[in-house]
Amino acid sequence: MTISTNSINHIRLTVTDIDRSRAFYEALFAWPVAIEMPADTPAAEQGRFDFLYGGVIYNIGHSLLGLRPVAKDAFSEDRTGLDHLSLTVDSLDELTAAVVLLEKAGVAHSGIKDIGEANILEFRDPDNIALELFAAKTQ
Repeated sequence: MTISTNSINHIRLTVTDIDRSRAFYEALFAWPVAIEMPADTPAAEQGRFDFLYGGVIYNIGHSLLGLRPVAKDAFSEDRTGLDHLSLTVDSLDELTAAVVLLEKAGVAHSGIKDIGEANILEFRDPDNIALELFAAKTQ
């Protein structure tokens, strides 16, 4: 017997500074907030949000992406755990537009790379987490 799944429900990234990380992700992506614990949440209600650790979860389409602000060290894809997070975009034109946005925001990137069946654009978030935008080539 095996476990049958059909998608990823959510991914949560551990970050060192929630305000810095939120500013980064919200400047680049138009993801709506699915759930968060606002600073003005009454003390009596805070317990139901304790799983957020003061972070946020975004609705990124068919799944969720969360930021959990409890990290004390730096990210490295060479340690056990996450290597990188790859996000799909619809076209090469969207990758080209992303290059402009990243440059305007002062975010270093790899430039668009042709990897055969797709084009990718690599960059890092404020905690050095490796991110990639992936655009499959149309047939």
